[in-house]
Amino acid sequence: MQRLHSDPSLLVCPDFLSDPYQASRASLVTPTITEAQAADLLRNVWVTTNNALCTQWRQQTVEDERLRTEQQRLADEAAEHHQQTLQLDDETNKADERKKNRSKHLPIPMRPRPDATDDEVLVSDFALRKIDKGHYVELYYWTNIGIQEAHSTYRTRDDEGMVPTTSSDGSTVWVTAAGAKPSSAVIADRNLSTVEFAQAVPHMISALEEYDWPVQRVTMLARFWGAVVMTQGRVRTWMAQRAILIYQEEQQRAWHNAIPLSKGAWDISIIDDAALLRTYDRVFRDMRRQDLVVERTVRNSTLLY
Repeated sequence: MQRLHSDPSLLVCPDFLSDPYQASRASLVTPTITEAQAADLLRNVWVTTNNALCTQWRQQTVEDERLRTEQQRLADEAAEHHQQTLQLDDETNKADERKKNRSKHLPIPMRPRPDATDDEVLVSDFALRKIDKGHYVELYYWTNIGIQEAHSTYRTRDDEGMVPTTSSDGSTVWVTAAGAKPSSAVIADRNLSTVEFAQAVPHMISALEEYDWPVQRVTMLARFWGAVVMTQGRVRTWMAQRAILIYQEEQQRAWHNAIPLSKGAWDISIIDDAALLRTYDRVFRDMRRQDLVVERTVRNSTLLY
């Protein structure tokens, strides 16, 4: 149906008795139809046609309004979706910025300066990044020596260079140079003293909680380290103390490595007595082997003189 471009109800029925319509009337005049009747016939045809056009116009107007409403709805939805996308992008950028510049966004309580003994522990960026990713990291960074090293080498992020590294999802991210490399003075857990181990554990647990580790994992590690400390308290020889720290390090590394595997990890807080005895036996054999080497060296030296 051809589209109408004006309202047919505004049209006025012409005078079909006038001269311009003489030819139209003549074509209808017959012996039984007069010229006046022919004019009435033309008028009836025009009125019928106009009424049909008026009906079409009204339908067309309703359809146009429906289309305008639908187009407006789609436009509003598109605008709302665009606004939501902009808002999401803005929130994502702000979240990335807060994560990148975490110190700038930390809330500061309205209080006097705390005592020096209450100051927050400053830990290596490298160790904190390992904690944030859920990876194994040496307890050294939370000992008094490790904390002192972090204080002495601390620089603001703006003063540091940025280096690329690979994130857990395979994408490239930029981190501070300090956060990408371990301390050159790091001490393996097995070589810590019992005092250093006891210093590090509470700080390490606080760091795990601060970085939103699952409560179950934090509880397991806290109980595991508590059991290690209790076991240390029951032994007196240096060899036994070393065996316990070696067991702690090996068990924690194996536990962290097993978490992403198909079989998963285990409750590390349950002490594996058999593994602990094997570790003790290994340490004893190593020490005995070293003693034999020393004895042989001394004997050979004596024979030379």
